[in-house]
Formats: sequence, C-alpha cells, structure tokens
Amino acid sequence: MSVTDVTEPNYQECADCTCFSLRKASRAVSQLYDDAFREIGIRGTQFSLLVAIKTAEPVLVTRLAEFTVMDRTTLTRNLDILVKQNLVQISPGRDRRTRVVSLSEQGEAVLATAYPLWRQTQSQIEALMQEQRLKALLSELSGLVKAVQLNAA
Repeated sequence: MSVTDVTEPNYQECADCTCFSLRKASRAVSQLYDDAFREIGIRGTQFSLLVAIKTAEPVLVTRLAEFTVMDRTTLTRNLDILVKQNLVQISPGRDRRTRVVSLSEQGEAVLATAYPLWRQTQSQIEALMQEQRLKALLSELSGLVKAVQLNAA
C-alpha cells in the first residue's frame, strides 16, 4: 500500500506507531533515571552523554554526534550546558574546523558519583523487565538503529 492509496486516515493506528511507542518508553525510562540523578544535579541524558565522552575521549564533536545518533546542533546545545556546569571541556582540534570534547575533573567526579545511582536504576529496570527480555529488547533496538541508518545512507 502506498501513501497515495490511503483515502480515509485511521489515526487510531498512529497511537501504536514505532516512533510514538519508542518516545513513550523513552520518556518513562528517562523519568526513572532523572529521578535517580536529581540529587547530583544532572539528568539521564546528561549522564549518557558524559559516559559517551568518557568511553571515547578525547572525542571529536562530529564523532560524538555519530556515536550518540544526534544532529550536531542538538549535541552542541547539550554540550554547551555541560560546559556551563564545568563537566566537559571543548578545545580546538587539529584543524580550525574541528573541536575535541573531554571530561573536566568535575565531570569525572560527577560521573563517579552518578555511576552507583545508574547501577541501582539499571538493576531496577532489569528486575522489571527480566534480564533476558531486556537483553533482547536492547539487541532489537540496536538492530533498528542500524537498519534505519543503513536505509538513510
């Protein structure tokens, strides 16, 4: 069926679409992590970005955008917040067009403080989902990301 074959839209089917369902799940899970990290002043999305930087540092902004599947504008906005919080440092790369991101000492300390909170929340999700189901879900989500990226290329 092509897009032009639809004469009467059935908006109810949109309630179960992939995008809407993934966003609902993302918001629900994000709220758990945000609650866990609230006491140290970061959000779950910031923790994930700090981890991405830590595991790849020093990392070019372009490479970080690819790894996190974020457009550069959104990533830059998020990095600006982390710079203002003194959690990351951005320095010039080898040429003037590139920038390199790394954690600051304070970023390292916040990440170390956040890790046990993350571990506790992750364990809570593992218990709710059961380990095998969660592993399968994460594997399927990785496969979905790869498939979409290959299709977009």
